Amino acid sequence: MILSSGNFAVTSGFSQGDTDPRLPVAVINQDGGDPSTSSGLRLSLRLVSLLENSEVIAVSQDEEQTLADYEKSLAKGDLAGILTIPAGYTETLLTGNLPPLILEADTAQTAGTTVQGEILAAATRLVSAVQTALIVGETSSAFTPAFEQALAAWEEPPIRIETASAALVETEEQPSTQVASLGHTAPGMMLQFGIASLLTSATVVVNERKTRSLQRLLTTATRRPHILLGHFLAIFVLLFAQFLVLMVFGQLILKVDYLRVPGASLLVALASSLCIAALGLLIGVLAKSEEQAIAFSLIPMFIFSGLGGAWVPLEFTGATFQAIGHITPIAWAMDGFKNITVRLLGLESVLLPSAALAGYALLFFLLAVWRFRRVSE
Repeated sequence: MILSSGNFAVTSGFSQGDTDPRLPVAVINQDGGDPSTSSGLRLSLRLVSLLENSEVIAVSQDEEQTLADYEKSLAKGDLAGILTIPAGYTETLLTGNLPPLILEADTAQTAGTTVQGEILAAATRLVSAVQTALIVGETSSAFTPAFEQALAAWEEPPIRIETASAALVETEEQPSTQVASLGHTAPGMMLQFGIASLLTSATVVVNERKTRSLQRLLTTATRRPHILLGHFLAIFVLLFAQFLVLMVFGQLILKVDYLRVPGASLLVALASSLCIAALGLLIGVLAKSEEQAIAFSLIPMFIFSGLGGAWVPLEFTGATFQAIGHITPIAWAMDGFKNITVRLLGLESVLLPSAALAGYALLFFLLAVWRFRRVSE
């Protein structure tokens, strides 16, 4: 089957009215059928029938209208296309050859390409049914039943794609995907912001050293560990208050259920604040300038957040990466918060993560004291 088309200028909409939204197509059938067959089969009529059942185009046939009349309607925009079925269409198909079809439509427009595609689909179905019947029906009497059966088979294709949707049932044991996602993202951002805030805390010690107020403080009777402890408590209070504000925001706005087990959430927030405050104190002692304080604050923020699962859940990584990630305190803090909000566990599930965070806090604080003594000597 060959479909030849031409481009014809089409103006605006089609005069189909509101009752039929399909594209109007005029059909000129010049085929006389094949009277030599026992059934007088006229395949062009079957093609017209297929097009009449289309949900895309509406067939228009008027014996009083000529091709010239139809072309005027096409130019005015009253038609989307003109299909001409040439003489000898049936005979050519029955010989196993592909007869031409002539379509006049503006294929530069969406309506023209839509009409062309729909006619091609219908003609392909008809040609396929004829070729199947020619193979199966060895005699003229067997051709028609085979043809009808093959054509009907297009109405019920052997492969059918069906989609089904199932409602997501949320239970207390199975949180929704959105809640689980926020249960990971909210604590991750909270911990990342906590480390980022060390930029201000670390520069406090650097500025005290720069203004020599720290040196004057060392001349007093206050012991060095006590001086660091004062700085540590100041950083801790700021961080813990930040955690509380972000947890309230997450509970009320993001619907992350930190208050499902309030004692467990407060314990993880407390341990996380202690750990990050000790890290900020260590950065302040190590940094000799504001530039170093900025670098020493940003580096652990990116490394700890990336390895610790603040960006991507460690459950999605391999066992090796998970083991490496738990070298960082962020991984333990994420475990603690997610045990409450995502895994829906109790207070006992946060004891180990909180103990690990407290251990990191003690390590960072002792390192800060050791380094401070060496610098101030």
